[in-house]
Amino acid sequence: MPITEQQLLQVLPKARTVAGFFLPALNRAMLRWKIDSRLRAAAFLAQIGHESGQLRVLLENLNYSADALVRTWPSRFTTQTAPAYARQPEKIANRVYGGRMGNGHESSGDGWRYRGRGLIQLTGRDNYRAAGAALGLPLEEQPELLEQADHAGQSAAWWWAKHGLNELADAGRIQDIGSIINTGRAGRVPHGVAERKALYDIAVRVLA
Repeated sequence: MPITEQQLLQVLPKARTVAGFFLPALNRAMLRWKIDSRLRAAAFLAQIGHESGQLRVLLENLNYSADALVRTWPSRFTTQTAPAYARQPEKIANRVYGGRMGNGHESSGDGWRYRGRGLIQLTGRDNYRAAGAALGLPLEEQPELLEQADHAGQSAAWWWAKHGLNELADAGRIQDIGSIINTGRAGRVPHGVAERKALYDIAVRVLA
């Protein structure tokens, strides 16, 4: 079920300046990855809307204060160590993403290279590699490709389908969808849970 620009802007009004770029990309991606019902499309639009600042942010912002670092990653920063990283996005990315998700050690630069990109904030070398293989794109070598509308849409819809989120949308498990995207597993309260649900409710009405 292709969506119209009017419907997209009713759900994501802040996307007005970029809607023309994203509408065909989203429709192609949703068709390819079977996001093809009212509930699936509503859930998808709500989640990517939240994750991307309504299609306007395709690259993760890691410009955290010292206090925010401790709150966000208490296992990686203390009140003593955080000031040395505060307001240094590249250094922060290498610290929080280094040594996991297929990334090399903090000193490798992989954390920064493979920080969150696209409409669903794909993160980590492993995810870039898998998405690249599925989409036929050299994402390990050119991670910035995920900042283009078509690749951002395809990678988000691929990740969505790969993690079984169509089936969760069919079952109305909206909080679990947000939890899997935000925390990696169902059953948790994701960041921005209220906005995710509000966007979903709007999308369900708009796509009726």
